[in-house]
Parts: sequence; structure tokens; C-alpha cells
Amino acid sequence: MTYKILTEDSDDKLNVYDIGGVTVKDNETYRLKDNTTLNNLVVSSTELKAMQSTRGHKHQGQEEVYHFISGYGKMELDDRQFHVKGGDIVLIPDGSFHRVHNTSEHGALYFVCVFEGNRNH
Repeated sequence: MTYKILTEDSDDKLNVYDIGGVTVKDNETYRLKDNTTLNNLVVSSTELKAMQSTRGHKHQGQEEVYHFISGYGKMELDDRQFHVKGGDIVLIPDGSFHRVHNTSEHGALYFVCVFEGNRNH
């Protein structure tokens, strides 16, 4: 097995609170950034503001992984709802409806998402 030695300023290493990339949306609901450095995967971060919700969507041919970093709220996944908080990871199957709600009155719900392909939502 071969390991690549990373330097402190390596482009291969991201900070979970600043994934690099470009800001895709920044409005009263959330700030969304996408890092498209890789050929097949996108790393995206969402800072969902207090008492706000994402629009919710589903897409065929694309699985996603949401890693909640800080804050708390609720997640809809198809016909289920459950609480999420910093440290939780949610696996979103291909074609499943998903939506996130920040239930905090005072702080942001911050999560990082990884998905294959291009943003189609």
C-alpha cells in the first residue's frame, strides 16, 4: 500500500469549516459552497440559518452523504423525519427525497455533503 505525504498547505486536504470552492448561493436561508476539484465527486457545504429549511428535492442517479458538523435540526428522508446534530452522518440513497430543517432559533446548522457528478439540484 502506498501513502501520499501531504504538506500543511496541500490542496488535497480541506478544512471542514472552509471546503474551498465557490459560493453557489448566499441568501437569507443559507450559504452554499461547492468544491469541484475532483473529477467525479463534489464536496459541498451548507450553512443553514436559524429557523430555515432547504427546499427539498430528489434526483435520479445520484447518491449523497450528509455529514452534520455543528448545530441541530430535523432531516426528512422520503416519508421519515428524524433529528440531526453535529457528528451525525446521513446516507441518502439514489432517488430519495431529502430536506433539512434548522430548528434552532439562535444558530446555524452546518453540514458538508459529498455527491457524485455535477450539481443537478
